[in-house]
Amino acid sequence: MTQMNRRAMIAASSAALLLPERLRAQTKGGAFSWEALVARAQGLASAPYRETPPHPGAAKVDYDALHAARFRDERTLWGGLPGDTGVRFFPLSATAPQPVEIATVEKGRATPLRYDPSMFDAPEGNAVAALGPGAGFAGFRIMNAARDGDWLSFLGASYFRAPGPQKQFGLSARAVAINTSIVGQEEFPRFTHFWLERTGTGRVTIYALLDGPSITGAFRFVSSLGRDGVRQDVTAALFPRRAIRELGLMPMTSMFWYDQASRSKGTDWRSEIHDSDMLSIASGDGSVQARPIVNPANPHFSAFVERAPRGFGLLQRDRDFDHYQDDGVFYDRRPSLWATPTAPWGSGQVRLYAFPTDSEYTDNVAAYWTPDGAVRPGRRIDARYRLDWSAARFPASSGLAIVENIWRGRGGADGVERLVVDFSDVPQDSKPQVWSDVANGNIVKTAGYPVLGKPGLFRAVIDVRRSSAVPADVRLQLRSGNRGFSEMLHYPLGA
Repeated sequence: MTQMNRRAMIAASSAALLLPERLRAQTKGGAFSWEALVARAQGLASAPYRETPPHPGAAKVDYDALHAARFRDERTLWGGLPGDTGVRFFPLSATAPQPVEIATVEKGRATPLRYDPSMFDAPEGNAVAALGPGAGFAGFRIMNAARDGDWLSFLGASYFRAPGPQKQFGLSARAVAINTSIVGQEEFPRFTHFWLERTGTGRVTIYALLDGPSITGAFRFVSSLGRDGVRQDVTAALFPRRAIRELGLMPMTSMFWYDQASRSKGTDWRSEIHDSDMLSIASGDGSVQARPIVNPANPHFSAFVERAPRGFGLLQRDRDFDHYQDDGVFYDRRPSLWATPTAPWGSGQVRLYAFPTDSEYTDNVAAYWTPDGAVRPGRRIDARYRLDWSAARFPASSGLAIVENIWRGRGGADGVERLVVDFSDVPQDSKPQVWSDVANGNIVKTAGYPVLGKPGLFRAVIDVRRSSAVPADVRLQLRSGNRGFSEMLHYPLGA
């Protein structure tokens, strides 16, 4: 995954914005429909790609300029209406220099919005004010009714994000991922146009046109804010411009520096630092795959072959404040993101790609679904799915014991590594058997026992000798006979 500074864009979104009420249109509204947007995306795929040039003044809009230029609260779009649908807009900046076009939709008609520098309360000489009246928007965010936070934002390329129920942001999503695991070939197509439709007191439907060197697309996000977090029902129609080696759908982007199993990776005083710590996959056969995230020494790729999976996501499973001790950005409150199919996904792979990081400011993890079949020009690819941004620790694991904690250390002999895994929610009357296997290594010893004084907690211990410097892929599960009653752990020991 190419390092693209989403962190800088997030900093911009947090720093710059108090934003618009009534925005005047540049032109009179025209007819708008989902079918017309799909047709537009399809037609665009047959034309040469033309990149939107960056605004010449955007490079001067740094973090400090964004922080000083605040969008005026009274200019919030739909700000006079009740509920959680007030929309505020992002100005262009050094991290988001390409303008996007934004319109509102009402009763089947679209009305373009005009960028106005007076939307911002900026001090004299501020670089935002110097952008001028024709600069255009970088993106937008949707505010809650109290106006003390946003619950959904789109900013930069095709990135978007939502907080968890505790109003803490973390990982991001994207429209698509292109060649993410192929070194030097990743692309970042971008949303060039948005249409916003208010559909209730806590509901906004967002339509977007995607354009990039290799693909175009039409997206519809039916988005709502609820007690348990943000939910988005997504419909997408994609049209390749050229052959794509690796197409990732429902991509999620996150950060993992270190946790209790890899404390040596960090030099910070905090015990753990990560936005997500687990890839979870609800397989079509009813089993659940649990792949803890690691900060690898070298770029590392994992693929899980699936047919009609029930969903997948990047989770922040560890929600114990004491494990982080971060009272500033609260990693224990970071949201989990779960994708559920609303139309069959067929056959393909859930892929996880990570590269090394030595800080909390680099997003080094990507997870996505890659469908089987060649991606060639002239093929239409449809996707329908639901995204839930929540505090869920195990959205896939109904009725199963779950991976609760992991530690690593030296084993009982030279050259042997020990992996210790705690499973929670183990039935009290059960007698678990520890099943394990390993690729690129040998199992030296396996043991398992209930943790004294901790009802429902069972500890599995496995000693492994790796065959070489290549990571050993360990699988571990609690079973009764041939029946697994826990998640299937996949751990890249030595990555």
